[in-house]
Amino acid sequence: MSATPDSTLADSSRTIADLRRKLAECEAERDAALAREAATTEVLGVINSSPGGLAPVFDAMLERAMRLCGAAFGVFAIFDEEHYQVVATNGLPLELAEFVRQAVRIHPGSMPDRLRHGENTIQVPDITALGSELRTPGLVAMIELGKARTAVWVALRKDGVAQGFIGVYRQDVRPFSDQQIALLQNFAAQAVIAMENARLLIETREALEQQTATAEVLEAINASPGDLAPVFGALLDKALRLCEASLGYLLTYDGEGLLPVANRGHPAFSAWVREQGKIAPEPGTINARIVAGETAIQIADAADDPSYRANTAMRRAVVEIGGFRTLLAVALRKDNALLGVIHIYRQEVRPFTQRQIALLQNFAAQAVIAMENARLLTETRDALEQQTATAEVLQVINLSPGDLTPVFDAILEKAHALCGVAYGSFLIRDGGEFCVVAAHDEDSDPNGASRYIAAREEQARFRPPEGTPLWRVLNGERLVHLADAMADESYRHAPAYARVIDAGGIRTLLQVPLRKEDELLGVITAFRREVRPFSDKQIALLQNFAAQAVIAIENARLLTETREALEQQTATAEVLQVINSSPGDLAPVFDAMLEKALKLCGAAFGGLWTFDEDRYVAVALRGVPKAYAEFLDNATMVPGPGTAPYRLKHGEPIVHNLDLAAEEAYRTGDPQRCALVDLGGARTALQVSLRKDEEVLGVITIYRQEVRPFADKQIALLQNFAAQAVVAMENARLLGELRQRTDEVADLNRGLEARVAEQVEELGRVGRLKRFLAPQLAELIVSQGDEKILESHRREIVVVFCDLRGYTAFTETAEPEEVLDFLREYHGALGPLVSQFEGTLDQFSGDGIMVFFNDPMPVPDPAERAVNMAVAMREAASTLISSWRRLGRDLGFGAGIAQGYATLGQIGFSERSGYTAIGTVCNVAARLCAEAKDGQILLSQRAAARLNDNITLEEMGALTLKGLTQPVIAFNVPLAAGQPALRVIEGGPPSV
Repeated sequence: MSATPDSTLADSSRTIADLRRKLAECEAERDAALAREAATTEVLGVINSSPGGLAPVFDAMLERAMRLCGAAFGVFAIFDEEHYQVVATNGLPLELAEFVRQAVRIHPGSMPDRLRHGENTIQVPDITALGSELRTPGLVAMIELGKARTAVWVALRKDGVAQGFIGVYRQDVRPFSDQQIALLQNFAAQAVIAMENARLLIETREALEQQTATAEVLEAINASPGDLAPVFGALLDKALRLCEASLGYLLTYDGEGLLPVANRGHPAFSAWVREQGKIAPEPGTINARIVAGETAIQIADAADDPSYRANTAMRRAVVEIGGFRTLLAVALRKDNALLGVIHIYRQEVRPFTQRQIALLQNFAAQAVIAMENARLLTETRDALEQQTATAEVLQVINLSPGDLTPVFDAILEKAHALCGVAYGSFLIRDGGEFCVVAAHDEDSDPNGASRYIAAREEQARFRPPEGTPLWRVLNGERLVHLADAMADESYRHAPAYARVIDAGGIRTLLQVPLRKEDELLGVITAFRREVRPFSDKQIALLQNFAAQAVIAIENARLLTETREALEQQTATAEVLQVINSSPGDLAPVFDAMLEKALKLCGAAFGGLWTFDEDRYVAVALRGVPKAYAEFLDNATMVPGPGTAPYRLKHGEPIVHNLDLAAEEAYRTGDPQRCALVDLGGARTALQVSLRKDEEVLGVITIYRQEVRPFADKQIALLQNFAAQAVVAMENARLLGELRQRTDEVADLNRGLEARVAEQVEELGRVGRLKRFLAPQLAELIVSQGDEKILESHRREIVVVFCDLRGYTAFTETAEPEEVLDFLREYHGALGPLVSQFEGTLDQFSGDGIMVFFNDPMPVPDPAERAVNMAVAMREAASTLISSWRRLGRDLGFGAGIAQGYATLGQIGFSERSGYTAIGTVCNVAARLCAEAKDGQILLSQRAAARLNDNITLEEMGALTLKGLTQPVIAFNVPLAAGQPALRVIEGGPPSV
């Protein structure tokens, strides 16, 4: 059937209608998109125009989000551990706005909790349909106070961590569209960017402020004694010059490593040290030993130290870059805490003297004082800046700084109004008592009269009777809620408590403690005149007000403490400034201390005294009444037994007299006490000793002219001033000692120059003698100051001859160079043994060696020493001979030892001379050596008789020796068990 004109027209109309509808939808979507883009642009504009200021950004976002999403009201909240804090609102009803002003706890399973644990967006079409387990106080407030039905929450998330959320609400059941939720998500992303920008901006500003403060502090240090660089430089310059060192550097210790802060001397080594930055103490090095607790360390030869052989980087740099040999390191310590270390070096092996070590230790002590003074000054300035900043911030936050009364009044008024409370009070705990600081009664008459308030004013300060509600709170209960106070057991057994109940007609009672952590600060009380228990919501609301009160109390406490600390820090800084500007002059220091102490401690007058044997002398007085000052001018102050100065001098750190007029000394008529009370008007006194280590240097005393004990903080403050006085006195003492030491060092230097010249001449003489004489002989001549020891004399000695078997045959076939190499090795192995056993080397003659004992310096057991040396030589020669035999050289070793009298003395001529022994004993030793076979050590009977039983001998019988008319009974020192036997090779030295 074909279409009629009418049907075709109808179809066209429907098509046009559909097109128009779709066009309208597209235009609506376009307008919505344009509105969203415009809103986004506007928000970005707000972000750009408010760098660091989040409030206008959040406000702008909420306003546009609610407008574009068709919401009734909305909030911006930030997570803070187990709570969230609403930071921006729009469209909230008044009561709901009041509720969200305080932090809201995040309950497990709640919407904020789900966002915090990973969900990004939560929409609830009807929050009134949620189960009771999900109805948190915050959600209940949204429903009851805001009439909310549909709600959506979007997390503010950065790097997977939820920072907070946007929440928008409708007062009807109408879910938000996907586009509206996407818009909220976009706003959430922008909020995160704004928060991050604000954080970065704040951090940048803080960093800039810190850098600026550091620059200002450094600039101040450069113009004051707080500048350590010139101090360290001067210390190093003086230490190097006075200790005769070529390089030095100073490092500070931060608990992990050592940082070079000053150096003088060798450029290459100084550059190497700077390149290292912080130096970690390597095990076994000087720095590690200093960190471990040693005070002063000297290394005579760095190249021969185990840490150099262990290839530690620092020691190799010291030796190989700087060319240093002798070094000295001294720790910088204060109260056993390591602050740093000073190193000084010499480029030759020449140990530092004890005087130089002590001098460097003195410089180290000065460095510690400078560092401590700089630290105290820096800490004081830093604390002052911090306290000033804190005070300014608190002043802005609190329009009534330190005044809690309007805060308490406001809390009571609001709490009572919202919880339906007839009357109540605000109590602050003071030990075991309570003080009434605010009271409220809605039924007061037009003149403000109230039976309850009157009853409370009668008990402005009271101790709660046992069993009463306040007593229970004081003993740990989290809250006390009595449905009917008159029915409680405590009403019948505590009359004072019952009078307050009766005066106010109290029936239902609620008492909520103010706690900071587990400390009870006070209590909010709420009463009703009828039996009508408070609901859980009302109790929670009152607990929230209690939490606000705790914050207010803590802020007030912090503000008060900040003010006090600021005053104390200011006073400390001013006193330290006086100390720094008056080095060695104690009068202005003591005067400044007394001025600050009297002002900050609320005292009338005071004085600073030092002990002089059995009396104490005033070195500074301030505010002293004229009559008492005249008494002091004419009196000799002697600390009698039991008096405060006496007790302080004998060990007590402080003496606090609550009432001087009530003590025994005044009642018995002690002249000094009577003058103090009657002429000075003193009643309460506080006296603190000036103590350095265990020595009491003096006393600082302040007085009040009324009976009013000093607080613990004031006592601590006076102790701090006492410590500063000790520092000033110690600085003055050290300065005096330094000046005296400077004069002494100058005198010592003049004497040292003369002694050095004499020692240089003496060392030259020793060197010349050692070229021709045995070392101990040369040293003996120099020590005695003449050469009488070289004159001929007779003495019993032990002579040792030793040589090689087969040496002549070896020299006939070997090249001269080969023979010389062998002799060098042979002499190098046997020669040191002579000095080891304290023998006197007579001569080296080819392979023959002659050594005698007991002259020029007598030694105990010369025969035993000779035998031990010969045995050691046999062992050393055995090793060499074994290696030479592998080369085809047949050599052996033999020795002869004899004891007897000989004539000893100098022989030769003026250009070359020697010291020798002549006598039969020498011939006998030489013939025994010639008779000995390879590996034998033959002794004469006289020498053998002088040995102890520890040396094993074997008798060889009577030997007929060449050149001697009588046979000689000889003994051999056999080889030790396990020692390889030597081949028998004939030979020996020529006769002597």
